[in-house]
Amino acid sequence: MGKTVTPVLRDNRRLLIGVITAAFMLIICSCDTKSGTPDGYVCIRLNTNPTTLDPASIVDVQGGAIAAKIYNGLVRLDADMNVVPDIAESWQLSPDALKYTFKLRRDVQFHNGKPLTAADVAYSLTRILSPETNSPNAWVLKTLDGAETFLRGKSNTLDGIAAPDNYTIEITLKEQFEPFLKLLSMPAAYIVPSPMQEKSGGIVGTGPFIVQKWEPDRELILRKNNGYFDSPAHIEGIYYKIIPEDLTAVTEFMLGNIDVLDVTAASYSMFTKDEKYKAMLQSGTALNVYYLGFNTSRPPLSDPLLRRAIAYAIDRRKILETYFQNRGSFAVSPVPNGLKKYTLNDSYPYDREKAKALLRGSGYKPSTKLHFYVTAAQDAVDIAEIIVSYLKDAGIEAEIRTLEWSAYKAAINNGETDMFWLGWLADYPDIENFLYPLYHSSNFGAGGNRTRYKNTEVDKLIETGRKTADEAEREALYKTAEEQILRDAPAVYFWQNRGVTAVAPRIKNFRVYPVYNIDKGNLMEIQTP
Repeated sequence: MGKTVTPVLRDNRRLLIGVITAAFMLIICSCDTKSGTPDGYVCIRLNTNPTTLDPASIVDVQGGAIAAKIYNGLVRLDADMNVVPDIAESWQLSPDALKYTFKLRRDVQFHNGKPLTAADVAYSLTRILSPETNSPNAWVLKTLDGAETFLRGKSNTLDGIAAPDNYTIEITLKEQFEPFLKLLSMPAAYIVPSPMQEKSGGIVGTGPFIVQKWEPDRELILRKNNGYFDSPAHIEGIYYKIIPEDLTAVTEFMLGNIDVLDVTAASYSMFTKDEKYKAMLQSGTALNVYYLGFNTSRPPLSDPLLRRAIAYAIDRRKILETYFQNRGSFAVSPVPNGLKKYTLNDSYPYDREKAKALLRGSGYKPSTKLHFYVTAAQDAVDIAEIIVSYLKDAGIEAEIRTLEWSAYKAAINNGETDMFWLGWLADYPDIENFLYPLYHSSNFGAGGNRTRYKNTEVDKLIETGRKTADEAEREALYKTAEEQILRDAPAVYFWQNRGVTAVAPRIKNFRVYPVYNIDKGNLMEIQTP
């Protein structure tokens, strides 16, 4: 199978690239080269309209990346993923590791000119857990003392937050949680004005950029905040141009009408084979993992022998090198390499004969057809077709079912599928973020554990790791958890996607960061001719 299907897909990709190139040549001859970007602004392509810019409601990478330029949190992540001060100038942790006391800067102002105080911080964090807000990000703060009862509406006050004076905020946890500061760097913990200050209306933050104009499905314009407390931006603003069609976006970049463009799978070869455009590409550390997940809660994939057989049956390295064009690094386990010091070997190297032997020892019947759900996105369908061909070669029948994103997500959350293709991206740079949501038994479905995997030993290892301050001890616990997960094989891990971004030569100090909300945009510069 591997000798026939993958080359065919590569030929199709060559044809697609040829079509894109030909179309580009036609468009470049007829396009008006005026970009519409204001002078001094950096133009960045968005493929969809931002759903929301309210920190309480943002759940996507795109929204979080934009919000990072508008708002600030108590803390943020630096370029090396360390937690550093943001609007909090310092903090202290109590001896029992439950109470965080933050001292706020006194020079922070909202975009409406009002000073930021502890009341705004208390309001913002309490708002995330309020039943009226119904925030999908409530999980970020569920470790706070009294969070559960407040979230369920059984208490009118949140015990875990106090503001003893205008520039001090105290946050108390119900139990020790080592990654807590990292969670506070997330968009969900960004600070918005308290209700009294909200009367000014609009989107108001404290960040280096102010929302100037937002025309849905067309453009979002941010202008420089000259009163930014940290380091004011070197550019006049950011012009987000919403272009759904990939071909149009690539053309606009090549015409010089877009400065920053995430390179799509279809255009990757075209960019890398042209020395001019290859020099414009940037990529960074990949904090994600793409995997084939199994529904372990019901037959036939409740059988670990069948899951292991499938893992051995797929030549993941070949798929990465050919179809995926080495746009990522090979994954052998749930946790990205960039988050851990330890290494693990590939537990399931491609071995068709071992796959067949395991299959014979399992309870799988040749008449059984596995239901393999994927989104309608072309890349997902292509990968599913390759996987299904490998499985058929090993004697396993699978049927692909495609759904649009919301229906697909609902199906896998509800456990309706046998297999599914999915990726998990870091919300914060910690191993726990890849183990607790995806493999702790308390998180079945929408919580992240879509394989419905349950192992009491793994649960205990993850729980202990969440409370362990010593980094070496935490890593030892997480390594043991990963090893057990690999033995149980609730999923097959393919790669860590190394996102590639094309940046116009006139833009300086642009960098691709490992976590989407690190970049506040204030370091970018425009080089004048």
